[in-house]
Amino acid sequence: MTHTPSRHVTRRALLSVGAALGAGGLVASPARASVPPAGAPGAGEGGGTGAQPEPFKTPESCGATAAVSSVDAYASDVGLTVLQCGGNAVDAAVAMAAVLGVTEPFSSGVGGGGFLVYREAATGAVHTIDGRETAPAAYTETEFTDGAGNALDFDAVVGSGKSVGIPGTPATWEAALASFGTRDLWELLEPAEQLARNGFVVDQNYHDHTAQNAERFSRFPETARVFMPDGEPPAVGSEFRNPDLAETYRILRTQGVREFYEGALAQAVLAEANRPTTAGGDEVPGSPMTAQDMASYAALPGEPTVSAYRGMTVYGMGLPSSGGIAVGETLNLLQEIERRTGTPLSALSEVDYLHRFAESTAIAFADRNRWVGHVPDVPIGELLSTGFAGERAALFAPDRAQDRPIPFGSPDGDYEDAAAAGIGQPEPREGQSTTHLNVVDQYGNAVSYTLTIEQTGGSGITVPGYGFLLNNELTDFNFVPVTPGVPDPNLPGPGKRPRSSMSPTLITDDAGLRLSVGTPGGATIITTVAMIIAGYFERGLPLVDAVAAPRLSSRNSFPEDADLGLGSSPTGAGLAALGHEIQDEDPGSWIGNASGVAREGAMLVAAAETERGGGGAARSW
Repeated sequence: MTHTPSRHVTRRALLSVGAALGAGGLVASPARASVPPAGAPGAGEGGGTGAQPEPFKTPESCGATAAVSSVDAYASDVGLTVLQCGGNAVDAAVAMAAVLGVTEPFSSGVGGGGFLVYREAATGAVHTIDGRETAPAAYTETEFTDGAGNALDFDAVVGSGKSVGIPGTPATWEAALASFGTRDLWELLEPAEQLARNGFVVDQNYHDHTAQNAERFSRFPETARVFMPDGEPPAVGSEFRNPDLAETYRILRTQGVREFYEGALAQAVLAEANRPTTAGGDEVPGSPMTAQDMASYAALPGEPTVSAYRGMTVYGMGLPSSGGIAVGETLNLLQEIERRTGTPLSALSEVDYLHRFAESTAIAFADRNRWVGHVPDVPIGELLSTGFAGERAALFAPDRAQDRPIPFGSPDGDYEDAAAAGIGQPEPREGQSTTHLNVVDQYGNAVSYTLTIEQTGGSGITVPGYGFLLNNELTDFNFVPVTPGVPDPNLPGPGKRPRSSMSPTLITDDAGLRLSVGTPGGATIITTVAMIIAGYFERGLPLVDAVAAPRLSSRNSFPEDADLGLGSSPTGAGLAALGHEIQDEDPGSWIGNASGVAREGAMLVAAAETERGGGGAARSW
């Protein structure tokens, strides 16, 4: 393991960061790429109850030593401070994730799970940690049916204990630090604990997420008490505190992660999942989760998915994620279609580029929905093979969109003759709310980490006295088979992990890391990550522009989703003329909230959103 400065030095530095956070702001740090301009968020006086100026957001930062990027300025500042104190990429990722649990509690937190991809610079080895939530042992394939084979109402399941999987985030942090970290959880959670205890400045994104969930949160007294303490969403510019969450972090720091799975914290999670506390006697179904389910949870080490792309290697998350597979197949299809047509993506008009991209992602989703789930014998190698991509690329027509849904393919290893068409399947439902972070440290190590509690606000259920929301991750299972008579790999089962679209991705070449990238957005994660990669490597966009570009998410169904006005633009009209049916997201909505870090020669370029979610936070030094 790479040598780093003593724990004593790091402990002092992190405590100073925690103290500054407790005052409502961060210490001055080289993490800041520039001074925020007058009138920018974070410039001038803080709002609310005398808070210090909130850390400013900046979408791009370049440095020669290390870099981080995320949706949140508090998290990015803490992450880079950990690196400046000698910690490595895994140390910084854990500290950042803990802060996001405070400032992005409706998207992530200890009540959820996630996937971490780590590249060790010294060896070039890439490792993954599967921290996905699991179903209780009592779950069967019919858990989400009414006994007559009909799917239960989705919205009713979301706000109930039945949606809650055994959380994986604390175990992920423990496993990551034990295998690859250089610091203790005891010190890395200190800044997040102080931020939760002493307060942070509420931004528009935080306010809006609370407001959008106010009615749902009001069903659960503890959730309303913690997140709407005055009966209303906290005002933009006010200072928000979560002392209960601070206590949770103190327990994890001082008593260890096992307390979450076997101690008093575990008992509190279990009690609330079994019988959620509701307002006015409005009972909701509970979970059959047991103490044994909690105690037996493990974050699992694994191997990444691996595919070739433009002379580089793409590493993604393996099962139960579909992200690594679907992103890899999409990139394979783009390369194969180029080979067949003779025209590179870089030479296409914007309409023809997006048409080719949309057809590729729709094909990848057709195959993903049929073949990928937390089951044995998923044909990962064949799904990522150039032979399969060649067979599937034969469906592409440059002058028209295929009818949706596109039939799934046959990843059977026999690609000499055209395969018989499978069945066109509808797109399953998947929640949209997640968060993502990237770290490249001074030693060259890199982390791409996506974490979630599923949809915005998760289940809506807060663990009494502990200040965090429980996930609704089990609604990522298909409630009934997508297509009658066709095997469905994503039905619930005992101890099973629901399929995910989270796609933390690392791309390397012979010289080392080229790109770390990821995003929230449910099933749109796959299309967003692939689109950023194509925009950056194929279309020649600077990374920050590839992240900021309007998005098209074609997931094997019509209509196809777009954002930032793409659907109503001249480009959208051109796509419509090819047979695409595009709908823009509602005003104020967007697809994903992405971030990345690229190595460009001797420089690291950190990038985050310019507009979505109020912008993100890139930091480097």
